This record gives sequence, C-alpha cells and structure tokens, in this order.
Amino acid sequence: MDDRRSSPSFEDILADFELLDDWEDRYRYVIELGRGLEPLPQTERHAANKVQGCVSQVWLATKVDPDKGGPRLTFQGDSDAHIVRGLVAILFALYSGKRADAILNLDANDLLEQLHLNDHLTPQRSNGLMAMVKRIRRDASAAIASAAPLH
Repeated sequence: MDDRRSSPSFEDILADFELLDDWEDRYRYVIELGRGLEPLPQTERHAANKVQGCVSQVWLATKVDPDKGGPRLTFQGDSDAHIVRGLVAILFALYSGKRADAILNLDANDLLEQLHLNDHLTPQRSNGLMAMVKRIRRDASAAIASAAPLH
C-alpha cells in the first residue's frame, strides 16, 4: 500500500474483502491496511491513550475539531500486533473524520459483521475490537458533552 495514498473507505475495504475468497488472503489484506496507518507519535503512547480490554497493546489518540454541526473526531492509533493494527485501520475507515453524533449513530457491530470478522477472529481479538469501538464511542460522547453550551 502506498503511504501517500489516502486511506481506503469502509466501503472500499468491504468491496476488497468480497474479492478475496480465501481468509488467509483477507488476513494479509488486514495486515496491509495496518501498514498504511499513519505512524503514531511516541508522545501519544501513554496510559491515557492505551485501550483497556485488548490483549495486544493498542493506543488510540483522538483529536476533536469543533464543527458547526457538532464536534468532528479524527483518530491515530497503533498496536504491537500486525493483525490488530489492521483492525485499527478498519475502525478508522468507519469512524475517523466523522461528527461525534454520526459516530454514536453508527452500528459498528452490523457493519463489521459484513466483513465476517467475528467468524475468523479469536474471542480475545473480537473482545479487543469491541473494546476499541467502546473507546471511540466514549470519546465521541465526551466530545459532545464538552461542546454542549453551559446554561
């Protein structure tokens, strides 16, 4: 994957998954997606950004930008496991750059089910994936709460 290329959309990832018949090829593709992630600065690898509930080490840094329609969130992240780094990339395709209310209205389970990941991930990896989703949703809720005017 060319690092200068923009990250694929979730729809692109889904289409690519459908083209790959073999799960070994899909795993390689997920790892390739992870390699395309923007590097996470060392300064962002601290306890507050560490995702709890993951067997692998996962860091997730959230940037909140004010927007007329509500705060918009972008993410950076990394993991010490190649496949998990790819799962991070898939979640960023789903969530990064969206408004906080849109993140909270997104049914990640339904969308991720379209990739049939749960059928092919270990229970620990599935739990870690859901822990990352919860963390992203928590950050979206916090962004909305912080943006709400005080009366």
